[in-house]
Amino acid sequence: MYKYINMKKIKSLVATATTLLMFPAVTFGQFDDTGGEFGDFLTSILTFISDILIPFILGIGFLLFVWGMFLYFIAGGADEEKRGKGKSLIIWATLGFVIIIVFWGVINIIGQGTGLGGETLDEDLYPKL
Repeated sequence: MYKYINMKKIKSLVATATTLLMFPAVTFGQFDDTGGEFGDFLTSILTFISDILIPFILGIGFLLFVWGMFLYFIAGGADEEKRGKGKSLIIWATLGFVIIIVFWGVINIIGQGTGLGGETLDEDLYPKL
């Protein structure tokens, strides 16, 4: 009997073979030593997050912390509800500080680990292709 050819298997085999054959050309041929335009783009994103966005968020967190202190100690002297709101705000601001500082550390680890931290490497330290 005549067996039909499964076109899905053939398409899958051709796609896999093409991907495996093109993989070295894509990985070695697209970027120069600095990562090219994509590397510059990633460097600018990491720099923006690390130098502008995270300090801005930390500033807002500090203001929330100070406002919570005001509500707890000054405005909530006799009002138990304001003291509770102030205490809650202080706790959440402190938790936010911890989370943002951990995120800042992760961003710096990614930036320094990939070489996209904005620093240039000495050309004698890595091999040339």
